[in-house]
Amino acid sequence: MREYKDIKLKDRNTFGIDAVCAEMIEYAGVEDLKELFARGVFGSRWMVLSGGSNILFTEDFDGVLLHPVDSDIRITGECGDMVSVRATAGTDWDRFVGWSVANGLWGAENLSAIPGLVGASPVQNIGAYGVEVKDIIRSVELFAVDTGKEVTVAGAHCDFGYRDSIFKRSLKGKVIITAVNFELSRRENPVLGYGDLYEKTRMLGGATLENIRRAVVGIRDAKLPDPKVMGNAGSFFKNPVVPEETALELKAKYADMPIYPSQQSGCVKLAAGWLIDKSGWKGRSLGRVGIHERQALVIVNLGGATGKEVVEFATRIQADVQYKFGVWIDTEVNIV
Repeated sequence: MREYKDIKLKDRNTFGIDAVCAEMIEYAGVEDLKELFARGVFGSRWMVLSGGSNILFTEDFDGVLLHPVDSDIRITGECGDMVSVRATAGTDWDRFVGWSVANGLWGAENLSAIPGLVGASPVQNIGAYGVEVKDIIRSVELFAVDTGKEVTVAGAHCDFGYRDSIFKRSLKGKVIITAVNFELSRRENPVLGYGDLYEKTRMLGGATLENIRRAVVGIRDAKLPDPKVMGNAGSFFKNPVVPEETALELKAKYADMPIYPSQQSGCVKLAAGWLIDKSGWKGRSLGRVGIHERQALVIVNLGGATGKEVVEFATRIQADVQYKFGVWIDTEVNIV
């Protein structure tokens, strides 16, 4: 366990925002958390900073940031084709996906190259190319802040939704995720119906685990900017879920507007990137903030931008989309 005072956060958030944290503590598992909360060192403000890939600091953080550093992946059981795998919260997410592919385990391959740590994956219910992490989560291990006890919650009770979970709502600030238990399979089960993933995989030689992973990584590399070169947090906005009636009215005006199924009854999902593009924002910039030229969902830090500048830029985009289409697009990034 390591503790730091007045630490600069620029290299700890993929947006590259130059903020300062009053205190940061790196911890290596539940025993460290028990010790820290028993000492009562946090005061009134604390937060877990995972990989820093889905956060936007709008000011200095005057509390304590907790950062998990424990990294472990292991098989915990097998039943037929199904394999149970436990990964601790500090494990790099793409390392987990790569490990799964290398061990011949299906289920996580479409989620390749998503930045961040395993502990953050259930919070956001990360998803890509037709797969969400909820599809492979069996349970989530937690540290209950108020009681200091360890708790395990079944995936079915995590109330997963589109980029949403119980950890963003009723359990926010009450628990800390310490590990995630996944259920993967040795049986081939390619999911290739999203975008051009099928064609990219076919060109690589067919739907093997390795080829699907390579295809996903290639697509993401072609569309998304490298945060080390241009600060960003990936998709800044969520795809809006609207009533089917609203979507059909818009489709009558804009024949090329994409529409996707939604798990919410009577609703469908619209493509936020398409809405932003058609509102004239793709590739556009104002001052030190812009929209990426190849992916309209991604707001980029062109150099030296502040978090407040990013929020102001995003708000203008939201207003223009709503004015043109009558649809509000929510942010996906955690704004602090």
